[in-house]
Amino acid sequence: MGVLSRIVADFKVTPEDLPRIEDALFFDGPHRQRSLERFTVLMFFATLIASYGIIADSTATVIGAMLVAPLMTPVLAIAAAVVTGQMRRAGFALLVVVGGVAGAIALAWIIGDFYHSGIISMTSNSQIVSRVSPRLVDLYAALGAGAVGAIATCRKDIADTMPGAAIAIALVPPLSVVGLALSQGAWGEAWGAMMLFLTNFFAILLAGSALFALLGLSAANTGVLPGHARRRAFGWIAIGTLLVVIPLGVTSYSTLTRTMQRNQVAAAVQGWLQGEDFEIVAIDLQPGGVKIQLRGAESTPPVDALIQQIEERIKHEVTLTLEVIPVQSQAFTVSPGGDSN
Repeated sequence: MGVLSRIVADFKVTPEDLPRIEDALFFDGPHRQRSLERFTVLMFFATLIASYGIIADSTATVIGAMLVAPLMTPVLAIAAAVVTGQMRRAGFALLVVVGGVAGAIALAWIIGDFYHSGIISMTSNSQIVSRVSPRLVDLYAALGAGAVGAIATCRKDIADTMPGAAIAIALVPPLSVVGLALSQGAWGEAWGAMMLFLTNFFAILLAGSALFALLGLSAANTGVLPGHARRRAFGWIAIGTLLVVIPLGVTSYSTLTRTMQRNQVAAAVQGWLQGEDFEIVAIDLQPGGVKIQLRGAESTPPVDALIQQIEERIKHEVTLTLEVIPVQSQAFTVSPGGDSN
């Protein structure tokens, strides 16, 4: 037996584990109302904390919201219900997720309405900027977090890893960004943040379903499993994940291309300024052009040479906008009597 087989065998779910797993994930039984009330209260405060943390551009506050957020539980419940063929439970868990998503966006929108346009910056706020352009790397991280969440659900002895998975998966902060962006009329940013949430959502479903199946959750359930319904549900999860992967791939390619071009432009500027007393302040790639800001006290070398170097490196013509921030230096000599020259 290989190492991987031994690990899987050690983590296998037994029929004795089922009551604990079902109690942790599903909103049913005599405690359904209390579980739903708990979910609603935690979603409210998680969204509240995340929204104000994003407005304040506070990473620590947003992390606190991730720890409070209960949204990962019903998403994992969908995965577990699909694996065990319990479509009614999967449907109810999906309704809980949809309600939580709608409530979070609405609350963040209301909070954002209290702030005038421009106060919540869509371009300089790091909490917003980092959540409006999801990439494939976000999907990879979410897959890992979803797998950890599934394992922690199955194994009581490693349940303390769930807070870490909650931080990694970050379900509520993107929803808060959606609501805040909508309140400011920033539709593009709202869509980008929603794409990040959908990425995390389908990643949890995909990784969670795979891990639950691998660990034998289906075999441990002795109930009747409608296989055709389960296969259909797996198909929808796969389709949803694929639909998310396509725009993520486009965004990732665009980001990689821009990063490589910016590095090439920076190298051209550094070569052009070699031996000169200038500091590069900013390089901004724009459609069909490049904007460069420099800081220095002297006149620049011939700009035509810079344009030529940039075009040679990025393989197409560009329109160059060059801004030089002048720096003046003054020297003072203070005599012992207090006079200065």
